[in-house]
Amino acid sequence: MAQLQLGPPPQQQQRPAQPGQPGQPQQLSPQAPRPPQQARPARPATPSDTPPSGQPDASRDQRRRALPGETVAPAPDETVIAPPRQRITNPTAVFSGLDKITGRIIAFDVAIDETVQFGALQVTPRVCYTRPPTETPQTTTFVEVDEVTLNGEVRRIYSGWMFAASPGLSGVEHAVYDVWLTDCKQSAPVIPGQAQSQPPATR
Repeated sequence: MAQLQLGPPPQQQQRPAQPGQPGQPQQLSPQAPRPPQQARPARPATPSDTPPSGQPDASRDQRRRALPGETVAPAPDETVIAPPRQRITNPTAVFSGLDKITGRIIAFDVAIDETVQFGALQVTPRVCYTRPPTETPQTTTFVEVDEVTLNGEVRRIYSGWMFAASPGLSGVEHAVYDVWLTDCKQSAPVIPGQAQSQPPATR
């Protein structure tokens, strides 16, 4: 005679309740509690954001309180661009020439794109630049130096920049003579023999 089972079948007792099934409530496991909902982080302020009411902008307040002649650091959202360096174009270059045999040094002026011969060297400056007094001094020239050989031939021995502050950087290589830049001038060079004589004083 068959016996009736009052309880559910063994398979149904061991099977855990599946969440989402109709007629069965959803149960949460005590080992995995539901994490609390985290607060959404606030959006960081951008340079375009307006400061809150009652709190003035620090960068504007700092610039407004700056005294005349006082240097104020720029705000973090500002980019400072240095102005380009200015240079002054001069019509005359001033050189010094050394005779290595006699040890004599001669200073001479050369107009731009003109050629002056010192010993066996012909010096031709192309440009001569200086800086305004408000900037760091720097005097430069682009010059071409030719050597006149004993046979009358002209040979280029130097073509490049010369710096008045660093005469040793120029690469003029000659056994007897040396030339370097000393200054640039706005006035035209004075040629010997062309100076105007003063009229005699009348009594």
